[in-house]
Amino acid sequence: MKLYYATGTCSLSPHIVALEAGIPLDVERVDISRKPHVIGNGHDFTKVNPNGYVPVLELDDGSLLAEGAAIVQYLADLKPESRLAPAAGTRDRYQLQSWLNYIATELHKMYSPWLFHPEYGAQAQEVARGKIGERLAYVESHLQGSGPYLMGNTFTAADAYLFTIVGWSAYAKVDLSAFPQLRAYMDRVGARPMVREAMVAEGMKRAA
Repeated sequence: MKLYYATGTCSLSPHIVALEAGIPLDVERVDISRKPHVIGNGHDFTKVNPNGYVPVLELDDGSLLAEGAAIVQYLADLKPESRLAPAAGTRDRYQLQSWLNYIATELHKMYSPWLFHPEYGAQAQEVARGKIGERLAYVESHLQGSGPYLMGNTFTAADAYLFTIVGWSAYAKVDLSAFPQLRAYMDRVGARPMVREAMVAEGMKRAA
């Protein structure tokens, strides 16, 4: 299988999941600084994903799977013994999906695009930071009562996704000082060997 990624993007989360599960992946860097985005051989990435964004997972049969929340579940299900995703149909699996949806809609899409495009203006960005703060306060409360990970004592695909998105905070000027549980969580996840390996492989020095 091959993972199309770009440094500093949400493609880090499936990369982490694959490494945690012990699933070998080829990785193909996408240059998102160019328009249209191109892959290493100079080909237009929109030929792979017409939406033009990462991650995309190319399966062994050549078919493609897009959308990070779907990819991390697919990878986790290949190795159920990794416990990165509870079994399909269980209440815990729906809880995992709840967290993946929350991260995708309430956090990911508040950080990006709003805090990555200055042309939206300072007022819009401050509104986005305020909304992010409210949503992170919910995560903080959950970790305090039900941590150390989102699903309790077990690291799951949702943690790989949350770590990736909250890791944008320093760049996006999102202040985490009011969230000690979340900061400890970021340190905890960032210290995992497979998380560090994924970050190094994607050209990242350390967590934000």
